[in-house]
Amino acid sequence: MVALAIDLVIGDVPNSIHPLRWIGNLLDKIDKRIKRKSRRSTIFKGFLSYLLVAFLFLFFALTATALIRNINSEYAIYAWIVVCAFIFKLTFAASFRKYCSPIQKDLEKGDLEAAAAKTQMIVSRKTEGMDAEHIASSCTETISENYADSVCSPGLYFGLFGMFGAIMFRCCNLMDAMWGYLNEKYRDLGYFPAKFDDILGYVTSRISILFIAMASVFVGGSPRKAISTARAQHKMTPSPNSGWPMTAAAGALGISMEKEGTYVMGEGPLPSVKDISRCYKLIEAASFLFLLLVTVPLYMLVGVHIQICMEDAILRLFEMIL
Repeated sequence: MVALAIDLVIGDVPNSIHPLRWIGNLLDKIDKRIKRKSRRSTIFKGFLSYLLVAFLFLFFALTATALIRNINSEYAIYAWIVVCAFIFKLTFAASFRKYCSPIQKDLEKGDLEAAAAKTQMIVSRKTEGMDAEHIASSCTETISENYADSVCSPGLYFGLFGMFGAIMFRCCNLMDAMWGYLNEKYRDLGYFPAKFDDILGYVTSRISILFIAMASVFVGGSPRKAISTARAQHKMTPSPNSGWPMTAAAGALGISMEKEGTYVMGEGPLPSVKDISRCYKLIEAASFLFLLLVTVPLYMLVGVHIQICMEDAILRLFEMIL
């Protein structure tokens, strides 16, 4: 819950010093140097690239927490909790206010051009010339789609495996975003992270609808419609996982979401400007419920013990070397 408070109150660290930015830069360098020969060898190189970035992130994170936990001070445990929460926060994002609130303000002022330009920063589709409803739809789609990948998956794997689980998922998800394209350049290199991301997100995307349904009561939504819409329409998206939270949010809010030429999900009208804030409040409430009911109990029962074992292993390694 400390990590959630950091996310909602402070937000992300500056992009220039964010570890995921460093990992992205490393992946860019790897991408430029990999020679794509046979399909099998290129897939294997993608797998090795994942192991490299995950190991580096995990090693530095666990080294930091291990050293802090072993400081000879009565306050060491509190420092350890805060640092663990901060590192965990680097692997997830529960709030999209900072991205969508400026878009909402532009729409309220009637400045579609400015709103479309800001929307282009959060979606891959062309936003120039979009009307207000499709801009609002782009926002609600992005907010709800990222719930499973940005909250439920890192939260579940952190609960099960501690820092290892959260970093394992986040590195895979980042590589899928960078390399998971079905084109000639990345079809083979991004094969492993794309498939692994689908596997890791299979369970969390499906259980995400339960928490969206529970959270819908806080924004005047319908829990029943969240579940029924997700069950009926989750296959509309190209991704096998992203359709679950998106359709659940559309059903909960009583709106439709449309990516022109690709899908229309939900049974109501396209979202209004006010539905943007309803959507991010819905996802923030769902995030709180997931972390409270799933992540915290799992971490206390399982994940913290696995993490401490890994921290102790790193300390023993240092002792052997030094």
